[in-house]
Amino acid sequence: MGVLLDILIVFSAFSFLNGGKSLLIQPKRWDYRGHDIAFEVSRRTFESPTNGTKDKSLVEQKDPILLLNGFGVGSFHQHRLIPEIIQGDESQVVYCIDYLGQGASWPKDCQDGLSDNEKGLIYSAATWIDQLSTFIEEIILPEHPNGRVHVIGNSVGGYLAAHLACQRPDLIRSICLLNPTPVWGLNLPGWSGHLPAPKLPRAIGRYLFDKIRELDTIEKYLDNAYARKEAYDEELMHQIRGCTLGAGGHAAFASILWSPPLTVSNDSDFQQCLSRVKCDVLLVFGAEDPWCKPAFGKRMLEALQRRCNNCVQRYVEIENCGHCPNHEAPQAVGKIVTSWVKAKDRREKSLSIVDADKEIFHEPWGETTIRERCEEDIKLSLLDRLAMTFV
Repeated sequence: MGVLLDILIVFSAFSFLNGGKSLLIQPKRWDYRGHDIAFEVSRRTFESPTNGTKDKSLVEQKDPILLLNGFGVGSFHQHRLIPEIIQGDESQVVYCIDYLGQGASWPKDCQDGLSDNEKGLIYSAATWIDQLSTFIEEIILPEHPNGRVHVIGNSVGGYLAAHLACQRPDLIRSICLLNPTPVWGLNLPGWSGHLPAPKLPRAIGRYLFDKIRELDTIEKYLDNAYARKEAYDEELMHQIRGCTLGAGGHAAFASILWSPPLTVSNDSDFQQCLSRVKCDVLLVFGAEDPWCKPAFGKRMLEALQRRCNNCVQRYVEIENCGHCPNHEAPQAVGKIVTSWVKAKDRREKSLSIVDADKEIFHEPWGETTIRERCEEDIKLSLLDRLAMTFV
């Protein structure tokens, strides 16, 4: 499975080549505590794919960007966004990584949770935070010794980005949260989530995993996640299914279901985490998300505003966009992100994230419009208010 995904990644990388000045997406591997992790490095380069020469004179000048995926996908889900972030900038480097148990990152010799490499492993948010902080320390910062990292996360990637910034402020320059999920880890009773799974969790995980990886189920999920059906295709559906075909998926899914949430001072409330983040935070919400609604963005913004520091928090909404703005509105997100990470002062008086009152972008599947909003501008329906009482 990993070899097939690598071939797809390499193919996509060379599809961006155009003359001598190219966007190169390089698939790579990294050993994380004995586990085989897939990641990518993207940059504009004068590299020739035939002779391998490279001009590195400019590539370490800016703080690097780390893109964090949502659940069930790999770095392929960032390939629309990467060109929009880098554009013609040879000095910007973008990293992507697949979480352990997701995409193309798996323990060696998986045997449904029973191999020596899987025993004792838990696919929890805490494991992923450790993976990400170690990745930044071992892979990213040695190439950028004078910088910190801008982290941009979608869905559970946003959840992880916030907790990473809270736990390791020494590594993070800023975070941008794209429709972040405010909860993760069901902490179900009867098992800690450490492999191997007992009989009942194993049976439940196997049954549910086989259901959610059916192509019909994947299509239904995408139909809800995206505001426009035209924004996703069968290729994406098969890429997502391809992530589930290894020998470790059933065990990983069961472990994820039973794993505990992350906590801050013994509190699993995501707002508690946000209130302790010590860097600038940008919230970006697809307005048509049926799950992580702008109503949750309003509550997150309130938590960020309670911080007693000089850090900046801002909120941008994308119309005609659902749960995955990085993939459904890459032009809009690319513009927002590049403005954010390049700015020295991200306060509203110094940085205009949106031109005028609104800005319109034309994706192949239709228009998206971005507007910056303050807390009072985010309107809540009765259902929104009810949902917020449970999260």
